[in-house]
Amino acid sequence: MSENQPELNPDITTDMEVVIDTEEELIKQCEKMWEDMEDLSLLSMQMKCLTAELDHWNERTPEITPLTEDVLITLGKEEFQKLRCNLETVLSTIQSKNEKLKEDLEREQQWLDEQQQILESLNVLHSDLKNRVVTFSVSRIFKELKAKMLSIKDFKEKLLFTLGEFLEDHFPLPDGNSKKKKKCMQTSNVQLITLHEIIEMLINRMFDAPHDPYVKINDSFWPPYIELLLRNGIALRHPEDPTQIRLEAFHQ
Repeated sequence: MSENQPELNPDITTDMEVVIDTEEELIKQCEKMWEDMEDLSLLSMQMKCLTAELDHWNERTPEITPLTEDVLITLGKEEFQKLRCNLETVLSTIQSKNEKLKEDLEREQQWLDEQQQILESLNVLHSDLKNRVVTFSVSRIFKELKAKMLSIKDFKEKLLFTLGEFLEDHFPLPDGNSKKKKKCMQTSNVQLITLHEIIEMLINRMFDAPHDPYVKINDSFWPPYIELLLRNGIALRHPEDPTQIRLEAFHQ
C-alpha cells in the first residue's frame, strides 16, 4: 500500500458490506415478486379463457337427435358392430385356448398309450415267469435239506477220521522216553489228549458257538501241540486272555 493512500476505516468497510448484502436481498425479493405477478397474470388469463368457453357452451342449444326409425337403425347397427367385434375377439381367444388344450390332450393320450403298452408287456412277462416257477412243497424242501445235512455230517466224520489217522501217525502223544518228556509227565498226572482231539474240540466250538469260539487251555493240552498250532497259524490266542485259543476262521 502506498504511503500517500488514505487507510479505510474498518467500520466504514463493514457498513458497505451490510449495504451490499441488503441490496442483493432486495433484488431477490423483487425478482420473486415479479415471478409471482407473472404467475398471477397467467392464471388470470386462463380463468378468462375458461369463462369465455363456459359462456359459449351456455349460449349453445344442445342438438337433440330425433329418434326416427333411420336413426334407431343406424344406432342399432353401430352397437351390433361393436358387439360383433367384441364377440370375434372372444371367439379368437377361445379358439387359441382350444388349440392349446387339444395339443395337451394329444400329448397326454400318447403318454397314456405308451404306459398301457408297458403295462401289457409287464403283464406278459409276469405271466411267463409265473408259468416257469416250480412249486416245491415244504416237506420236499425239508427232505432235501435233511439229506444235505446228513451228507455234510458224513463228510465231516470221514474228514475228522482221516485227519485223526494222519495226526496220530505224525503227531503222537509223548511216550516218556526222553528226559524232557519224563519230566513233563512227572509234573502232572493229568491224561494228555491228542492233537486230533484238540483240533476237533476247536472245530466243534467254532460251529457250536460262533459268537465265542475260544477254548480254555488246561493241563490236558500238551504245550508243544499248542505252540505248533499257534506257530503255523492254525489257532489264535485270545487278545485279552492268553490261556484261551480258537481255530482260525478259514471258512470266511
